[in-house]
Amino acid sequence: MSTVLLLLITGLGLGALYFLVASGLSLIYGLMGVLNFAHGSFLTLGAFLGWEFARRMDDGSWGTFLLSILVGAIVGATVAALTELLLIRPLYLRHIEQVLVTVGLSLATVALFEGIWGVDPIFIVGPEWLAQTTDIGGALIPNDRFILIAAALLVLLALVLFLKFTRYGLIIRAGVENRAMVTALGIDVRKAFTLVFAIGGAAAGIGGVLASHYFGYVSPLIGGSLLIFAFIVTVIGGLGSLTGAAIASVVVAVLQQFANFYLGGTGDFMVVVLLAVVLLVRPTGLLGSKAS
Repeated sequence: MSTVLLLLITGLGLGALYFLVASGLSLIYGLMGVLNFAHGSFLTLGAFLGWEFARRMDDGSWGTFLLSILVGAIVGATVAALTELLLIRPLYLRHIEQVLVTVGLSLATVALFEGIWGVDPIFIVGPEWLAQTTDIGGALIPNDRFILIAAALLVLLALVLFLKFTRYGLIIRAGVENRAMVTALGIDVRKAFTLVFAIGGAAAGIGGVLASHYFGYVSPLIGGSLLIFAFIVTVIGGLGSLTGAAIASVVVAVLQQFANFYLGGTGDFMVVVLLAVVLLVRPTGLLGSKAS
């Protein structure tokens, strides 16, 4: 029983990390129809600059840890907004070119990060409590998983409140449901594009800092590895569905953990099988509303 509990909670922690990355991807695609392959770069840069901030403070305190998360969020939001303004907006409605630009940006930024910080992983330290475990029902749960789960829940709550109770949130929700109708009503949804990119970048930046503590290191490749599973989560949950992304994040991560333990390390393979099944049975994803 303790093993099942351990796999379940650690799966929830990994799922929380996937959601922090996938939530922005889902919103961006839902409103703009853009598959943003540069999203991992926002995460990686947030992770590196969050680490740089914490390294210079050099005290391993909770205050420094929380401020490093804030740094990651600000960096992710800023870079994402600039990406939309300078690279994506000039290519509005030219989706193939938009995808190619984000692919090129992702490749270029990996090379840039390797030039600045090197190719080898840089091991990090944080508050001592994060490296410890908590006994729950006989299962020793790494404490950093609880931080990931709490962060994902806070981000999900903030996004839901923003989408439901703010003017731009209503525009974004309407644009996701029917962009053509919103445009026909005289609302220029492009004004919300930069905001959506910034929100997604902030979530990715937070995810980057927390991912560095989850893995114990920062690396130029950390964003790319997480982006693969974030795309899978986004497709399974339904492109453009925030709720679908949240559900799929948990399903994918828990499946990975159980398959890795009980089926000889086949977690990644089982995730691909799940993706194939979902695409065959429900091509729009679990909660997707539009067929591809």
